[in-house]
Amino acid sequence: MAEDEFKENEIESDVEENDDVEIGPETTPEAIPEASPEPTSETSPTDNLLLPRDTMLSAGIHIGTRMKTLDMEPFIYRVRPDGLFVLDVQKTDERIRVAAKFLARFEHAKVAVAASRLYAHEPVKQFCKLTGAKPVIGRFIPGLLSNPLYPNRIDPEIIVVSDPRADAQAVKEASKVGIPIVALCSTDNEFAGVDLVIPTNNKGRRALAVVFWLLARQILRERGELSLDKDPAVPVEDFEAKLSRDEEDT
Repeated sequence: MAEDEFKENEIESDVEENDDVEIGPETTPEAIPEASPEPTSETSPTDNLLLPRDTMLSAGIHIGTRMKTLDMEPFIYRVRPDGLFVLDVQKTDERIRVAAKFLARFEHAKVAVAASRLYAHEPVKQFCKLTGAKPVIGRFIPGLLSNPLYPNRIDPEIIVVSDPRADAQAVKEASKVGIPIVALCSTDNEFAGVDLVIPTNNKGRRALAVVFWLLARQILRERGELSLDKDPAVPVEDFEAKLSRDEEDT
């Protein structure tokens, strides 16, 4: 079914960038340096992207890390002189369209979205408000999908994860119960258990906001709830995490 239709071996290549990066166990300030402008040669006047290419680049969607996996190799556009791997925004754009078309097939409340990373919390909340999906914010409780005796168990038909590494428990349980998994993946992610990848910066604050906003907009358009020339009532700025200094330090 959906799993077979969107298996990861059909996935194309892509490139990604980063601005404000959430610092976590697997991410250090040294791992992802401050983003620098990409060469203008990457901009093409013939692009037909969901947002202008410069807007996507300024959000850092194409910035990856200094690590790459074999799974993500097809999505790597190039490596910068500083060793940072860059994703192809054209393929990120294509995958957002494919994922939106896929997700629009499901009943609104049967879509779950997991976000363990702090910078993904607000984007996922806003995404779920717009699309009617079920947010799973913060720690993914073991048994939330797989334990029929757990009183707060949820029963989605598909799940989106903001990072398959940070949301490993969600990926594990979704695979166990046999529901499709759509994942935002950076250059250092592997695809084990994932059915459909959106190659993107999944650590940057602005990048996560833009990607989830675009995905929400495309889903609404695919459902016929939003005309092709309109944007959601909620602006992309509202999708961006707004953290206090104390929260950033924790």
